[in-house]
Amino acid sequence: MEGADRSPERYGLSWPGKCDAVRNIDEECTAALQPFPAESVAFSETANMLIEGDNLAVLRLLQQTHLGRVKLIYIDPPYNGGKDLVYRDDFREGLQGYLRATGQLDEQGMKLNTAAETDGRYHAKWLTMIYPRLALARRLLRDDGVIFISIDDREVHHLRLIMNELYGEENFVACIANVNNPKGRSDDKHIATAHEYLLVYQRGNLQLHGWAPEEKVTRRYRLTDPATGRQYRELDLRKTGSNDRRADRPKLFYYFLYSEPSGDFYPTREESVPPGYIQIRPLREDGTDGNWRWELSTAADRMTRLVPRLMPRRKVWSVFEKDFLEEDEIVRPTSAWLQTDINSERGSEQMVDLGFAKETFPYPKPLGLLRRILQLATRPRAGDIVLDFFAGSCTTAHAVLALNYEDGGDRRFICVQLPEPTPAGSAARTAGFSTIMEIGKARTERVIAKLASDSAHNPPGAAIDLGFQFFRLR
Repeated sequence: MEGADRSPERYGLSWPGKCDAVRNIDEECTAALQPFPAESVAFSETANMLIEGDNLAVLRLLQQTHLGRVKLIYIDPPYNGGKDLVYRDDFREGLQGYLRATGQLDEQGMKLNTAAETDGRYHAKWLTMIYPRLALARRLLRDDGVIFISIDDREVHHLRLIMNELYGEENFVACIANVNNPKGRSDDKHIATAHEYLLVYQRGNLQLHGWAPEEKVTRRYRLTDPATGRQYRELDLRKTGSNDRRADRPKLFYYFLYSEPSGDFYPTREESVPPGYIQIRPLREDGTDGNWRWELSTAADRMTRLVPRLMPRRKVWSVFEKDFLEEDEIVRPTSAWLQTDINSERGSEQMVDLGFAKETFPYPKPLGLLRRILQLATRPRAGDIVLDFFAGSCTTAHAVLALNYEDGGDRRFICVQLPEPTPAGSAARTAGFSTIMEIGKARTERVIAKLASDSAHNPPGAAIDLGFQFFRLR
């Protein structure tokens, strides 16, 4: 159409303030990190860091020392509850600025309609706050690095669009449903929310590890192989589920012949049955021919792992695989985390265990959540650096110290927290903590003291770093 705007359109997320957020990524930082050895633990011997200061400035400074060196980033940024954010970047706009930018005010500042939409302002402020921080964080990651972000329903969709833009949609790893409140929130009107999300993106060349199997898994391996002494369970070699009929995969249909007196046992395609032998075929539940999970050549090579067994309920013979519990057995996590150690209430209990009043810090992330993330993304003796720039009560520092003690690891943490004041009259203020960082630092000190005491009685397998350097942004 004549006169129409023919400029190319792009898919993406836009909001009032995005241009300022983009410009703010590479703003010059004139601040510096001032060390405080007297407020540290083993300052000259440790590689761990606690930093008090605005994380945007700290992320800029870390570009000089940690560019491309961080293996894992975990953050639990402030969820967008519609309130003003504590992070007061220079470009942060107020209500009038938002209404003007979105065309809801005229040149005199008067509303153009009586039903001005202000909800978007809160999304815009949150997005403008988080965008430059995530951009700078990406530069710190190693090529095999990964970032985990805790988030809830209010911004998960916006956050994913931002991450696609900054990290690349091809580097999306998972959106995990973190079921941290199985009973659900009692104050929700219609559906009781039982989960938050973990949004996971890689830098480009990620290899995640698994978890050690839990007791409910290991107890399935109740049989012992007499030849090796290893624990195993038996798995039916017959294929089940889709494509389990003989006609579906004819090459996977063959026979096993078994002689009970001699113990002779082998696979074959011959239909004839020698005297004294039992013919075993993959029979489906309805009595028709099915197929095996392995090809005949594979079965022939792995006969020491196969056992013929009469199934008492069905009154038919089948073949079972010895599935051994490996020493390095791992479990690949699913996209729904249901474990009890990630429940939110565990986080408060763990603070109480360290001598804090339960109300000192609301809703600290549970230690189990961070331990599981560390087990997935880091290795014990690889010198992996773990960064958390919304550190809060320093659960990340606690998890790194505890896991290193457990497996002799040398992971290092960098935890950054704004000197956000604790509310007047709160339990934290009454206990003498004037800022959130003071809570996190005290927690880290108590964890170190506990582990040092434990190591005096039960030394870990390797020397571990029980300290931190404390810095303030000046």
